[in-house]
Amino acid sequence: MSKKIRIDKLLAHMGLGTRSEIKRAVKLGKVTFAGKVIKDSGLIVDSETTEVAFEGTPVVYQELVYFMLNKPQGVISATEDGRERTVIDLLEPQDRLREPFPVGRLDKDTVGLLLLTNDGQLAHELLSPRKHVAKTYEAIVQGKVGEDDKQSFAAGVALDDGYMTMPAVLEIREYEMRENEVFSSIALTIMEGKFHQVKRMFEAVDKTVVYLKRAAMGPLKLDESLPEGAYRELTNEEIELLRSHKRAAQ
Repeated sequence: MSKKIRIDKLLAHMGLGTRSEIKRAVKLGKVTFAGKVIKDSGLIVDSETTEVAFEGTPVVYQELVYFMLNKPQGVISATEDGRERTVIDLLEPQDRLREPFPVGRLDKDTVGLLLLTNDGQLAHELLSPRKHVAKTYEAIVQGKVGEDDKQSFAAGVALDDGYMTMPAVLEIREYEMRENEVFSSIALTIMEGKFHQVKRMFEAVDKTVVYLKRAAMGPLKLDESLPEGAYRELTNEEIELLRSHKRAAQ
């Protein structure tokens, strides 16, 4: 939906600089509208205009942004922190200016899919406990995960605080011996997002998660070609998948 917007706000929102930097760019003649250099950074334009250009490059306003990040270990899922490196610190400066935030949290040592967006409504739908959005994790577990664990998870397990989890789907992929100890490669799909839930579920069956990666959230799957620490914008198809999922859940 189109709306009226100041040209400096439009350019700043698209990551081309702060409002003060845009004002300087206007003074230097770097911004044009309808092919003409503008002198007023407060010029009001339609948000759907295709006639704004910055240093000769057309700029099309996009209010909402959606990034897929392959979160690496050692960073926290927050917008800012006084001591720790955050997922926002992994973004290019122009993308930080668009003020995305992480949808949900991954532990500091957990890797994989993290959605960053400024679409608060979609984030709420994906995180609402009432929506039961599926999340799939891949993990390496110390100990032999067996059919009894599958059945336990399918029935729901009691966590250390007494909370009983919803039924979860456990897939056992393979076993590996390391120094005479068995490690299990698994995938687990849960329908909620309690604090440290996957780790606590395996602790409930006397096993320890040593590596954890989120592979999917709702209909959104991690792009396996994306290196850890890298991110990209969602495709139109992926955005529509998320919006369709949201509509179906309403």
